[in-house]
Amino acid sequence: MSLVGPRPLLMEYLPLYSERQYRRHEVRPGITGWAQINGRNALSWDEKFELDVWYVENRSLWLDIKILFLTILKVVKRDGISHGGEATMPRFEGSSGMKEEDQ
Repeated sequence: MSLVGPRPLLMEYLPLYSERQYRRHEVRPGITGWAQINGRNALSWDEKFELDVWYVENRSLWLDIKILFLTILKVVKRDGISHGGEATMPRFEGSSGMKEEDQ
């Protein structure tokens, strides 16, 4: 595990990932990540996975530094902690917008 990278999810979610979503495993999981500073639990699962894949495709030392800095700001502001009507996030049940080639 590293400081920055896609947040690890439950192992039971693995069979539900599309091929694109599975790309989040090309890097080590992290304590904070691009999805956390761009909405955290206020995002849908699809948005979260897209941000994770964007991070995989664009990662750099400067991006990691930016994520660490913005994480501190998000924690202080307590921004994006919960998803509407949930304590944190609803359970992941697969992507609603999966393409046939991703299934």
